[in-house]
Amino acid sequence: MALASIGMVILDYIHLVYLYRGWLMFVYYGIWILFILDYLVNLVISNNKRHFLIATCLDLVSLIPGHPIFVFFRIYRVIRIIRSYHLFWRLGWDGKLTKKMHQFIYDTGFIYIFSVSIIILIIAALVFSHFEHYPLKTALWWAITTATTVGYGDIAPQTTGGRLDAAVLMIGGVGFIGLLTSSITDFFTKNNAENDGTSDKLDQLMQQVAQLNQEVQSMRKELKQTQKNAAKKPKASKQRNHH
Repeated sequence: MALASIGMVILDYIHLVYLYRGWLMFVYYGIWILFILDYLVNLVISNNKRHFLIATCLDLVSLIPGHPIFVFFRIYRVIRIIRSYHLFWRLGWDGKLTKKMHQFIYDTGFIYIFSVSIIILIIAALVFSHFEHYPLKTALWWAITTATTVGYGDIAPQTTGGRLDAAVLMIGGVGFIGLLTSSITDFFTKNNAENDGTSDKLDQLMQQVAQLNQEVQSMRKELKQTQKNAAKKPKASKQRNHH
């Protein structure tokens, strides 16, 4: 159903079908209602609702009916199905590429930072569209250029509400966009280091340093013991001479 709804939006965009006319409209909104029910039921039966809200925040974004562009976020449902049922492994496609993708999306926390960043951008765009009376796609463009600090200057807030929205986006959105780019940079930097063998060499070097440290500690103990034995011998010889 996720792929079908995305396909309908694409066909509507290239004017092969009309999404809000005839039977296609009922199919489109029927899928939307089923997704809402599915989300609410899973939220109710979830043991950890906080984790559920964080893990499925892109699903929540895909339920916003204001603009069909949000339907594309339903592709995350497909990704979750592939991950939950290990479809790549069952089809024999599991390999180095899929492991790297899994590490990049989940192990680095990219998916969660990306989800929060998208939600911030969408909320800021909705508020900006309300106060400044711009279409949602134009407001999204403004939110993206503002949060990424590009700032072309083609759109600027004029109302008090729009300026407050811009201020909040500049403070909160820029921080999450920075985290997003830094997580991407760290992943590829670490990946390049592993490919170059730098991390293996560093591990070997650290092991050698640890071994040397142990040897030095052992030599220190032996030296202290030798010094103690040497200090005891003169005392013993003096006692013999006295007798």
